[in-house]
Amino acid sequence: MKLLDEFKEFINQGNVMDMAVGVIIGGAFTAIVSSLTDDIINPAITAVTGGGTDMAGSLVVPGTNIDFGAFISAVINFLIVAAVVFAIVKSLNKLQEATAALTKKQQEEAEAAAPTCPFCLEEVKEGATRCPHCGAAFDAPAAPKVA
Repeated sequence: MKLLDEFKEFINQGNVMDMAVGVIIGGAFTAIVSSLTDDIINPAITAVTGGGTDMAGSLVVPGTNIDFGAFISAVINFLIVAAVVFAIVKSLNKLQEATAALTKKQQEEAEAAAPTCPFCLEEVKEGATRCPHCGAAFDAPAAPKVA
């Protein structure tokens, strides 16, 4: 039962869900890029090389067929997908950095707002001379001087 609970916790973590969404979107985007290379780039390559598919895009060696057009298409497909994934990862990293900076700023503001006991580090009320948690005596912060 403990293993099942740990598995549920693992699945519900944000990074696993993000990864699953990324895989789904990546699959859909790969289909779009494949269509771009198959339907637009390959015909352009064929037109540039003379329009013939029997000799221009491939090299025939006895017993083998080397298809340069398919290789160029695969390279272009990879480069497009890699560029988009790079852009997405870079933007997500910037978003995470901004979120971390905001969280750190909020934590610093919260820490600055609440005075703490120098001995037990528990929160005490402003102007207190004894800690309600550990009973230690300490000097109250000096009152601001009015000019």
